[in-house]
Amino acid sequence: MANRMSIVLFSGTVDKMMAASVMASGGVMMGMDVDIFATFYGLNSLRKENVGTNTRFSKDFEEMAGPMMMMMKQKHTPSWYDNLKQAKELGNVKVHGCSMTAELMGLKKDDYDPIIDDMCGVATFVDSAQNSQITLFI
Repeated sequence: MANRMSIVLFSGTVDKMMAASVMASGGVMMGMDVDIFATFYGLNSLRKENVGTNTRFSKDFEEMAGPMMMMMKQKHTPSWYDNLKQAKELGNVKVHGCSMTAELMGLKKDDYDPIIDDMCGVATFVDSAQNSQITLFI
């Protein structure tokens, strides 16, 4: 089994995007290859126009959104996007966009931020994930 972590990124809220980026960073720091499969709302957050403007939090934590964003700014905490970019710079982190989701939305790879490495179907991701030590659904 490969020293690999696979992450299904289904949610696109800041708290979930942050969790995915932190987990990817941790995996890379431990010498793992990391594959992130962004689908539905996770993929929507990676659209060019959404990457820098998304401030939504999960319904469970929506009352904490404002205070959390302010605290992160005060403490100079990198955004989920900056965390993910840094993880990609440090090691083998690949972000795969779900081709079916993009097709449903009428979008192409060019509509997404360049942090996405490629578009692929679920079968391609599952084939890779079956060789992972860790698979997470966020």
